[in-house]
Amino acid sequence: MATTLDTWEPALSVRQVLTLERVLAGEPEVVAGASHLDRQVRWVHVAEAADVGVMLSGGEMVLTTGVLLAGDEDKQAEYVRSLHRAEAAAVVLGLGRAFPAAPDVMRRAAERCGLPMVVLHRPFPFAELTEEVQSRLVRRKFAAVSLSEAVRTELTALITAGAPLQRLLDEVARHSACPVVVTNLAHRVLGTAGERPAVDDVLRDWERIARQAGGTEGDGWIRAELGGRGERWGRIVLCGYRGDTATGRLLADRAAEALVLHRMLGGTAACSWEEQSAQSLLTDLVSGVVPARQLLPRARAAGLPVNRRTFVPLVVRDGDTGRLDRLLRLLGLPGLVAELADGATAVLLSLARDQDAGALAAHFATRLRTESGAARTIVAAADPRVAWDDVPAGLREAQHVADAVADSAAALDIPPVVRLKDVHLRGLIRLLRDDPQVQSFAERELDGLLCETDEDLLSVLRTYLATGRNKSRTAQLHHVSRPALYRRLEAIQVRLGVDLDDFEQAASVHIALLAHDAQQQ
Repeated sequence: MATTLDTWEPALSVRQVLTLERVLAGEPEVVAGASHLDRQVRWVHVAEAADVGVMLSGGEMVLTTGVLLAGDEDKQAEYVRSLHRAEAAAVVLGLGRAFPAAPDVMRRAAERCGLPMVVLHRPFPFAELTEEVQSRLVRRKFAAVSLSEAVRTELTALITAGAPLQRLLDEVARHSACPVVVTNLAHRVLGTAGERPAVDDVLRDWERIARQAGGTEGDGWIRAELGGRGERWGRIVLCGYRGDTATGRLLADRAAEALVLHRMLGGTAACSWEEQSAQSLLTDLVSGVVPARQLLPRARAAGLPVNRRTFVPLVVRDGDTGRLDRLLRLLGLPGLVAELADGATAVLLSLARDQDAGALAAHFATRLRTESGAARTIVAAADPRVAWDDVPAGLREAQHVADAVADSAAALDIPPVVRLKDVHLRGLIRLLRDDPQVQSFAERELDGLLCETDEDLLSVLRTYLATGRNKSRTAQLHHVSRPALYRRLEAIQVRLGVDLDDFEQAASVHIALLAHDAQQQ
């Protein structure tokens, strides 16, 4: 459950209180419970009565001179036990009036209970210590309230403006000054924010950190659950937060509230955050802007097996990411799925070294065609990669193959998995499509047909050349008679000033048409 400002209490640790200037003036010495000095001090209370525990609610640092305990060892021991039962943070004994030194009975009882016991060797006005600690606690609460409201206001404004998940996480990381990670319940990373080197350090050891984040908080690892209506679906973790633990917990809770609201208002399911994570990773891999080795921790944290694996880069044209992801799960194939651009979806399979990558890719493509009911679904693949550093080039190769085949007559009859060797000349032309000389060549060769009124003739020419100048097949595909096709082919030859029965001239026109089509995509 999220922490509210009404129930949240600021705190200082016993160790922090002992470093205050006014406390140091009393020459404090820890005589018991030294391993428990990180206990939180919620309040300071002066008490002499032996049954002081009944007046406490937990987290108090109790100050005493022991004047009512002197000479009665049973009362001394019971005093310490009473503080322990009340979950006091520590006991501070001022030496001088009742005790010249720490009484052994109290010291031994405190050590057994794990209660920090501190003695002050110089006379010290307890009122000064109380004032100092209370004022600091009030200032802490005021600062925490201000931070909490500032974070809530800023995150709510971002959500209202339709900001994506990453923008919210960036804001949380700015306030927390530490890496921020959002995961699902299986510890799969859905999003990160913070300084990139620090985030990479966290992700590099994520398996261990994930176990730690799921257990007891400590050493700055602060988490808050994501969910609502009794259902949890993830968590946000502040990794290595260096501020006050209570403030960090408050910050994590405000961030969690914002993420839940973001999901509710956007109708965003947790799985779509997984898609965004995969999209960010695969987009960075394809672009090559970030070196592959720097992306390895992100891939591992996203749940992709990366050690001693064979990677199969695929690009699917007109594939639904949800369907592709479900198919991977159904076939038991580890991988990531992400939509790229222009209707292309990247699929990165991670297979064991002894698995047949070619056969599994073909099986995946065949099942995809069968389940989608689209016989022309294009699944382009690069050759398998065994080195992670080679994956970006593989993804770009698969994307190139998919682009070369898409929206072309060749897509009428394609194998389940298309590879670079299958695109032949079309692939080369696509690689050169932005070359000015290639563009000039295409316009020069097709000049007589490059106008809106000649689209039908251009379509006939495209089919005729793609079918290997098969007139019967071309007429069949365009639903025209042979004589009608002959008239259109004659018109094409007149417009272009070529003889399509001449192999060299037909090849030149075909190359120009491939270049023209590639430039339009």
